[in-house]
This record gives sequence, structure tokens and C-alpha cells, in this order.
Amino acid sequence: MSDTEAERLASLLRSLPYAGFLGMSMDLAGDELTAVLPFKPALVGNVILPALHGGVLGAFMEMTALIQLGVREPVSRQPRTIDVTIEYLRPGRALTTYARADVRKVGRRIANVHVEAWQETRASPVAALRGHFMLSGE
Repeated sequence: MSDTEAERLASLLRSLPYAGFLGMSMDLAGDELTAVLPFKPALVGNVILPALHGGVLGAFMEMTALIQLGVREPVSRQPRTIDVTIEYLRPGRALTTYARADVRKVGRRIANVHVEAWQETRASPVAALRGHFMLSGE
């Protein structure tokens, strides 16, 4: 990752205050972005299992999509969420969680993004997100 890419990625992360609260970080290798959500006890929603709160997983995946769009489609304004659909596939255990976003289609104003989050193996995702995002307000 070049210095400019690292600065741009850091700027995108700073533009999402909740990402800082969660402790999210990003690794960019070429055009492939991997988001990392380190486990913290404050993120647990079900203390019996223990499992991550569903809202934390959803927000983590949404922010992964927004940052991937910001890296791929340089726009002057942060993309806005139109809608998201989240599939919770299995409990997100008390472990570090990873996510990757795949930008499926980018039109003039709207982008369609798919995100998968996993913990130990990428082949066993804990959740998936499909979302539509507005690229510009014009």
C-alpha cells in the first residue's frame, strides 16, 4: 500500500466516528480491502453465548461497504446509505471479525455492494450484507 493510499484509507476511517469507537482497522492489498473488528467485551450482545451484538456486526459491514466505495470510487462526498439487508448466518462469537466488500455495480448515482463477515474461516461467514448507496446528491 502506498503512502497516498494509506492516507486516503486513514481519512475514510476518520470520517466514520463509530468505526473509531469500535476499533475498526483496514488492510488494503491492491484493490482488495479487508476490514478488521477486534473483539472487545463491550461489543457483546448475548452474554450467555457470548456473541457479538447484531447491531455491531451490521454497522461493521455497512462501514466496510462505505469505505470500499470510497477507495474504489473517489467522490467529493461520503456515499449515503439508501438501504441494507443483513443476513445473520450464525452467532458472531467473542473473536476478531473480518469483512470484505464486493462492489457489484456502480451506476451514475447508485452503487450496489455485497459484504461478507467471518471470524475463523472465510468459508463460514457469520453475516452478509447487501446494500444500495447513493454516490452523489445531484
